[in-house]
Amino acid sequence: MQKNLVIVESPAKAKTIEKFLGKGYSVMSSYGHIRDLKTKEFSVDVENGYAPEYVIPADKRKLVSELKKAALGATTVLLASDEDREGEAIAWHLSETLGLDEKNTQRIVFHEITKSAIMHALETPRSIDINLVNAQQARRVLDRIVGFELSPILWRKVKPALSAGRVQSVAVRLIVEREREIQQFTSESSFRVIATFVLPDGETLLKAELNRRLKGEAEVQKFLAACRTAEFSIEDITTKPLRKSPAPPFTTSTLQQEAARKLSFSVSQTMMVAQRLYESGHITYMRTDSVNLSDLALGTSKEAITGTYGAQYYKFRKYQTKTRGAQEAHEAIRPTDMSAPEISGSAQEKRLYELIYKRTIACQMADAELEHTAISIRISTMKEKFVATGEVIKFDGFLHVYMESTDDETEKEQENGLLPPVKPNEPLTAGDITATERFTQRPPRYTEASLVRRLEELGIGRPSTYAPTIQTIQNREYVIRGDRPGEERIIRIFSLRDEKIKSSQKKDTIGNDRNKLIPTDIGIVVNDFLMEYFPGVMDYNFTASVEKEFDAIAEGELDWTKALDRFYRFFHPAVEATSALKTEHKVGERQVGTDPKSGEPVFVKIGRYGPIAQIGAAHTDDKNVKPRFASLMKGQSIETITLEEALKLFDLPRTVGEYEGEEMTVGVGRFGPFVRHGGKFVSIPKTLSPLAITAEEAILLIEEKRKKDTQRHIRQFENGGIEILHGRYGAYIACGGKNYRIPKDADPAKLTLEDCRKIIAAAPSGKEKKKKG
Repeated sequence: MQKNLVIVESPAKAKTIEKFLGKGYSVMSSYGHIRDLKTKEFSVDVENGYAPEYVIPADKRKLVSELKKAALGATTVLLASDEDREGEAIAWHLSETLGLDEKNTQRIVFHEITKSAIMHALETPRSIDINLVNAQQARRVLDRIVGFELSPILWRKVKPALSAGRVQSVAVRLIVEREREIQQFTSESSFRVIATFVLPDGETLLKAELNRRLKGEAEVQKFLAACRTAEFSIEDITTKPLRKSPAPPFTTSTLQQEAARKLSFSVSQTMMVAQRLYESGHITYMRTDSVNLSDLALGTSKEAITGTYGAQYYKFRKYQTKTRGAQEAHEAIRPTDMSAPEISGSAQEKRLYELIYKRTIACQMADAELEHTAISIRISTMKEKFVATGEVIKFDGFLHVYMESTDDETEKEQENGLLPPVKPNEPLTAGDITATERFTQRPPRYTEASLVRRLEELGIGRPSTYAPTIQTIQNREYVIRGDRPGEERIIRIFSLRDEKIKSSQKKDTIGNDRNKLIPTDIGIVVNDFLMEYFPGVMDYNFTASVEKEFDAIAEGELDWTKALDRFYRFFHPAVEATSALKTEHKVGERQVGTDPKSGEPVFVKIGRYGPIAQIGAAHTDDKNVKPRFASLMKGQSIETITLEEALKLFDLPRTVGEYEGEEMTVGVGRFGPFVRHGGKFVSIPKTLSPLAITAEEAILLIEEKRKKDTQRHIRQFENGGIEILHGRYGAYIACGGKNYRIPKDADPAKLTLEDCRKIIAAAPSGKEKKKKG
């Protein structure tokens, strides 16, 4: 009996959909795209309307033949890939590659995998939207043009094996510019003055802050001296109601930001977990820039709120999407079942689902009602005032469930809660008045979440591109996600108590960064090169305008090949001009000074394996004079390294002493600093500097490495060159640079040389492993 064939792009999605369909349906997965541009070729016919040259990858050929066979035997083929541009393109590629007949081929879309949504999709099929397909093709081809034309220039001018991307390069530019803002930032100090007053009852305390910051020690001393003889009294009391409204339901970018802030998820981790939730039928489609909620979702949210919290907590809200170029799916990210506050699944899935559920519920809840009170305190000897503020929640509303987090890293001063009752002109007695030094904070480095927000603000990228963009710039090592220690400062404190002014100091660390996006030297050099020679491609407005053109293509308002041609005519001449350019120095090379010993210039630049220092010019008439090189250490940058720091690198390799009759040499290699002893290398940890490590510390590292190696070895057969070792996933056999699994029923410690040889002989070859996969 012939069945209807449903094709989706993931096996997990297929499994969920299969539960809702009857026996007359067969569900198969395409495992993503079944064809794409060739990996190592340009694959774009510029002379023939920018026609892309698609191929079926070798690992998809068997799957394609299986899908073709199933399609031939099906009554109707239903293409059920995701409803965004990428999903539409997958459906089109399936139709083209499988040679599907339009008469018995239908396109069905849904933004949640529930029975009602699937049934509705089956009742309302449509044809493939070629405008959406062309928008995806335009993005794919444009990115291929940029990558294939720019990358070879970077290989020649900067360093081999580099690559450039249209949106990725702009994202790196944001991070590099922020880093330079930080380097150029000069912190300024001021003094925050806090006073504690005693009310007339002699017991009740009122804490207040001076209404301006004081500049410098002299002004602080003058102010505190004036306070000695001052009288303090209540000047004014103002109370006003405040209302706080909930944040709208999640879009892709706001989910990525909030999951980073509340759950410490990376952007790609959020999308991976959200994908699983969607494919399991728990949430709606996770790539969207819409804040709209369906009527069904609004109705079920109302039921959940009134049933759980009461009618006073409910407020109907209809959100409108304001994002520039909003597209993709047409509903916000929400749970598919608002009566289910919890789900079964992994710990990550449960945490992300709870976040989505609470955000969705909260957006349909009443405003929080607060009362804000400000008490102004008069100082008889000067015009300045002290101000006490307090905020009291009268009705918690949506705050009962959820409060949106923020990326704001500026100094947050805690407000008081309920303030004590006071009357105008009531006299106060000053207790402590303390002036504490504060420093202006440098611009914050981007987190993954704040970078997503900035990209969205600039109109760069779309819901489907944020996570891949941020992952790519890290994979290419243009940017790292890392920590930076803060700057230790001495904080000055001046206090007035019992008419005596005292001063003290304390140490504080300012600007400590964790999990922030930091540009690497290579990222900085590539950014500077592209900014100099391809400013148009790196322009934020240009990149945003390209996104708008993709939107216009998707709406059928712009021919995709004309958009590509306009870009290529502006871009390609710049590529040719830059390729022909001859530069005297390597891109990114910087002279930091002159070596006092040799009189030769000292440079820092990007070498084959990363940033290096160089003494002596590369081009010299004296063939006997060769430049010397040294790798920069972790934490050093070609942007900021000094001559003194660069020269110290040439102290390596250095001999730190002898151990067991052999020298111990310290150096820095491709994988970091090391101690070399007896032909073996031992890594030096971050806590030790290769320039300062002692013989005793080096011996300790050697002994620790030996101990670990001994524990790692179970057995060693020197004659056969075979070892049995402890590994991360259990014991294994190592032979000739290859590793072999030990059968579960075998005891690794009792294996003989002959047993090992049998296991190696029985192991499948690489080709057999691929066939099984």
